[in-house]
Amino acid sequence: MANVLLLRAASQDAPDKYEAAFRAQGYHPVSIPVLETCPVNTSELRRIISRGPVSERLSGVILTSARAVEVWKDVIEDLVRDGEDPGDADWSRTPFYVVGEATATTLLDVSDAFPGSPYAPRNICGGAQSGTSEKLAHHILHHHPLEGPRPTFLYLTGDKNRDTLPSILNAGGVDLKPLQVYETRGSSTFAHDLRTTLEGLPLASNQWWIVHFAPSSANFVTPMIREHFTLPSIDSADQGAGNVRIAAIGPTTSTFLTDTLKLRVDAVASKPSPEALLDAIQKA
Repeated sequence: MANVLLLRAASQDAPDKYEAAFRAQGYHPVSIPVLETCPVNTSELRRIISRGPVSERLSGVILTSARAVEVWKDVIEDLVRDGEDPGDADWSRTPFYVVGEATATTLLDVSDAFPGSPYAPRNICGGAQSGTSEKLAHHILHHHPLEGPRPTFLYLTGDKNRDTLPSILNAGGVDLKPLQVYETRGSSTFAHDLRTTLEGLPLASNQWWIVHFAPSSANFVTPMIREHFTLPSIDSADQGAGNVRIAAIGPTTSTFLTDTLKLRVDAVASKPSPEALLDAIQKA
């Protein structure tokens, strides 16, 4: 059976669902992280946290990812380490609205890590009942008191955000104070990780499937992948030639691979799931 190079970070929950699905069918999968996230604007976030919600005139905080929660935790650690006097900065009664159970769990971990700190959140809302930004926006409008002046929420974001939540909240009478606290970029260790992974694999086959999960990551990794593989081109005369085939997690990624990178795509998953990806590759 072929080796499968999954260009994404394996899940922290073992076993990884993608790797497990392929391994169960006799393939030899390996995942390599392509992207990394880095905190930004931490000085501004520290200023806001240290001043507190009253001084900042904030009615709540919105976090749509566990990564944003981790940046909040990092700032708390800095404040505690530096011994800064919190003064009137008390976030314990401020509602923190979060998307999804995973983000809520990460925020609960922050509360547990700093049980006596006024910087740690205690009033966590949304979570499992708000699995998407749209659902969270409607949850806020339904549960948060909106009488009187328009409330303002601190909205912690990354560098890739849809405008669904801001649009719904603004139309419903809620103002946002957005602050980008992390950005996603190509992994600085990808070239090294790819090389060491390939050198350390006990290969049972010289046949490869290379699986792409996003246009941006495909654009980033392709030059480095070319150092190890001869990739199939859309101009290849013999569609069956070579020992490398390419798969995409969906049509958007597939279109980018063919139209922009001029790579031949041999399999496209019907939906972004391990089962659909495996099915597409087996049919190909």
